[in-house]
Amino acid sequence: MGTARFDLDESGIRAAYAAHAGEMLGFAMRSLNDRGLAEEAVQETFVRAWRFGDRFDPELGTVRGWLFAILRHVVIDIARARAIWPEPATDDAIQRVADGAASPEDRLEQALLAWQIEEALRRIGDDHRLVVVETYFRRRPYAEVAAELGIPEGTVKSRVYYALRALRLALEEMGWDDVATR
Repeated sequence: MGTARFDLDESGIRAAYAAHAGEMLGFAMRSLNDRGLAEEAVQETFVRAWRFGDRFDPELGTVRGWLFAILRHVVIDIARARAIWPEPATDDAIQRVADGAASPEDRLEQALLAWQIEEALRRIGDDHRLVVVETYFRRRPYAEVAAELGIPEGTVKSRVYYALRALRLALEEMGWDDVATR
C-alpha cells in the first residue's frame, strides 16, 4: 500500500483487517472492558478507514498507525457515549413508585421526564428508536434483538450507539442543559 491513497478495494481492506484487526480488538477490549463494544469499535474503525481512505498518507506513517489513530477516536467516542447513559433504576426505587411511596412531586417529575424522553425518541429515526427502546429501555440482549430483526448483532450495537447520540442531541434541542447530569 505504497500509494498516496489507502487501497480501498475489497482485497486492500481484507489485507488490512487480516493484518491488524486482532491487535486492534485487544486494544479496544482493554480500553472499553467490553468485548461487544470492542468489536463494534474495530468494525467502525474499518468503516471510517474505507470512507476516508483518501486521507491516508504513507509519507506520514504506516497503515497500522493510521488505523490505530482512527480506533483511538472511535474508542473515545464509545466511552463518552457510555458515560452519559444513566444508571438503571434500582428495584427498590421502582417498587416505591409502584407502591405509591413516591411523593407527588417525585411522581410529577417522573411523568415530565418520561414525556421528555418519549418526545426525544419521536425525533430520532425509526431504526434507531426501535433498537434503543428494545435494548436500553426493555433491557433485551443485543443478540436477541438482532435475531428478531434479522440483522447482525454489531449493527444493533452501532444503531444503539448512534441512537443515544441522536437522543442526546434531541434532548439538548428540547432545552436540557447537560444531558449527562440528568
